[in-house]
Amino acid sequence: MMRARIFLPPRSAMQSGTAKTHRWVLEFEPNAAKIRDPLMGWTGSDDMLSQVRLSFDTREAAIAYADAHGIPYDLEIPSVHVTKPKSYADNFRADRKENWTH
Repeated sequence: MMRARIFLPPRSAMQSGTAKTHRWVLEFEPNAAKIRDPLMGWTGSDDMLSQVRLSFDTREAAIAYADAHGIPYDLEIPSVHVTKPKSYADNFRADRKENWTH
């Protein structure tokens, strides 16, 4: 049986928001190398499970699915990113700690 990984996908480099990053994904790891067609140069594979990508609303639902179907999995817990709110007006506050320079 192939091993799967359960993770939250990171945001795309082409976006600044967090769209499509709130659903957990179960994805199978490839068990064979890609095959390059010598005539056309296309890349292919005999591994059909590498094309399967299931998404779930919660981490528990993805784990329950893997357990119910006997799929061994690796769970990747994302790190928490804390964003500090910033304001352009804070650059001109009278009680700034450091000097304001150009």
